[in-house]
Amino acid sequence: MRRLWIHHVLPAAFTAVPVLAGILVFAAIPPDARRDYLSRVAVSPIDWLILAIGLTLFTIQTLLAWKALKWAESDFDTRPDKWLNHLSQAAEWFPLLGLIGTVAAILQTFSSIAPGTTPTPQDIIRKYAPAITATGSGLFMALLNILPTWIVATGRDLIRSLAGYPSPPPIVTLTHADERNTGTKP
Repeated sequence: MRRLWIHHVLPAAFTAVPVLAGILVFAAIPPDARRDYLSRVAVSPIDWLILAIGLTLFTIQTLLAWKALKWAESDFDTRPDKWLNHLSQAAEWFPLLGLIGTVAAILQTFSSIAPGTTPTPQDIIRKYAPAITATGSGLFMALLNILPTWIVATGRDLIRSLAGYPSPPPIVTLTHADERNTGTKP
């Protein structure tokens, strides 16, 4: 029974956590804001780009996380680790993509106001609102794309504990000062 949990149930459960977290965050957004966001995303190419790249990377990371959490003979399969780290670093780019979309929408808002006219506050808000959706998309994709790597680290520790293996010691990197003091090279 313990083998079933360690080899199959826990890896699947841990892999589901980022997906459920994303759903929970999206569901926690007030309904009016969620409805407005979805209506604006439907006509925003920068949001399509952010969401398409983000969800693609998230799907790949989730599959790699599931593979990385699979218990082998005496330890985990560490081959996906390198790719998980690279892909989770890509999460840093999503807020920047959202910022590009925000700046573009702000420029579009101001350029659409004819000189010498006085736009109403409602008109400015209507034109400015798409800027906020790009920011939201970028932040949401950044959040989703950092979760799989964290889940792998946390899940491995828990699975090791349940399997009766100690956690591996932390990796210590020697500096050049240590090299001089110990006579070893990093």
